[in-house]
Amino acid sequence: MNTREDKILTSENGQEENKESHEKEGSICGFDSLNQLLSSSLKPQVYQEVSRLLQGLNCGKPLESVALPDSATTLSSDHGFDLKAFSFHADKELMREPRIVRVGLIQNSIALPTTIPFLDQKRAIFQKLKPIIEAAGASGVNILCLQEAWTMPFGFCTREKSWCEFAEPVDGESTQFLRGLAQKYNMVIVSPILERDVNHGETIWNTAVIIGNHGNIIGKHRKNHIPRVGDFNESTYYMEGNTGHPVFETAYGKIAVNICYGRHHPLNWMGFGLNGAEIVFNPSATVGELSEPMWPIEARNAAIANSYFVGSINRVGTEVFSNPFTSGDGKPQHTDFGHFYGSSYFSAPDASCTPSLSRHRDGLIISDMDLNLCRQYKDKWGFRMTARYDVYADMLTQYVKPDFAPQIIADPLLKKVTY
Repeated sequence: MNTREDKILTSENGQEENKESHEKEGSICGFDSLNQLLSSSLKPQVYQEVSRLLQGLNCGKPLESVALPDSATTLSSDHGFDLKAFSFHADKELMREPRIVRVGLIQNSIALPTTIPFLDQKRAIFQKLKPIIEAAGASGVNILCLQEAWTMPFGFCTREKSWCEFAEPVDGESTQFLRGLAQKYNMVIVSPILERDVNHGETIWNTAVIIGNHGNIIGKHRKNHIPRVGDFNESTYYMEGNTGHPVFETAYGKIAVNICYGRHHPLNWMGFGLNGAEIVFNPSATVGELSEPMWPIEARNAAIANSYFVGSINRVGTEVFSNPFTSGDGKPQHTDFGHFYGSSYFSAPDASCTPSLSRHRDGLIISDMDLNLCRQYKDKWGFRMTARYDVYADMLTQYVKPDFAPQIIADPLLKKVTY
């Protein structure tokens, strides 16, 4: 009989001839995700300890999986998307009932090559996402968030202006497509799109539209921070948003949207927390070479620091464009800027988090979360009470002045060095 180690070795040897294919797909040694690799490779008791350290404990216990209806799992099987569900608990309170909300995140690749006519690409993405959204609806999801710029390829790396054609008004085609589904499933949907502001000179923004569970438009938020990092020089298309840090009070809780690059800015996360968010979504588009070591850390840290839940979404796949481009870094020109590694997941205020979705497959991850956990951890850690907002405000007020001088006290015996 083969040992567990022999089986793993045999599996790895069998995969060797397909190594290039797996790397292209974005899997890890043939596994969908880091969690799947670890659970398949470690002895159960070892994996349990590794999982405790990597994913934390929820109310002192490992996170529980949630069984979903057959209709959802059938859609997952028929359409080939990853499907996972977990439950975050809170301690039982004496004066409040549990406030359990079911939340979903969708990650996906584009549906057609980037060379196909734009309208065909957009409509194909609609049809690709419909069964995934229906699986969320069949599972009783209350709030669903899609990935950044979900209606289009992430053409912003090319700096070609033709991709502006995907921009649409807040009440445009994608919103109309989702409004019916939101109403059908009594579900709030967060829809991140490329917005064309027709009332202000057709200015373009990177925007999240909040669609209510009655199919109504609750509001919008525009991306606060725009990256200027190599291929991610997105200011070619849109600039920093002008909507502040809005929190949207929905039928199921107070939510906010920290779009993509904003996750690298702790004060951006804090702004949504100060305005009372209970769940913050981070719809993103990011590639492995640039950001993957940060991905499991930043959102989870924000959930801890601000005592709210975070849903992190990243698209999947490698998107290839017709015209080569460069990053201005001396490297050869290229027609793609890397693999979008998916790995969408949820984080909770108590430092626990779910395993992630696949690195290379479309997917839907669902979480039941008791929003009472937010206040319980505010009470436990007292971050809001012990923060020194007056000190921070004074420091920032001084910092933005042209004559700002850093508060540095130098050793008088140090030899002065001019840089």
